[in-house]
Amino acid sequence: MAVAHKSKIEFEIGLDENKIPETIHWSATDGGVTKDASKATLISVWDSKEKETLYLPLWTKKMPVDEMKVFFHQTLLQMADTFERATNDEKMSATMRDFCEYFAEKLELEDKSKKN
Repeated sequence: MAVAHKSKIEFEIGLDENKIPETIHWSATDGGVTKDASKATLISVWDSKEKETLYLPLWTKKMPVDEMKVFFHQTLLQMADTFERATNDEKMSATMRDFCEYFAEKLELEDKSKKN
């Protein structure tokens, strides 16, 4: 099957003299995003030849620890949702969500769903 459309996602990382991220900007051609600022990103790529995940975690010096905890919690929840869509494994997805609840409880993260 021929590729019908191409889409591009780009990250631009501004580094200090020690190659520590100062700024992160990202663009997504199909999403209407152009150089939006971010404080952190987690990028995972599957290397099918080596059968392993290549992982690139980046965060700026301005990323507060409390926001990093929320970022990880939300990322874990999204991974559980993605895992369920990709595998149809409802039982393991529920187990992952249980862990996310435990994670949030132990970090004393505010449950925004109960805020209203």
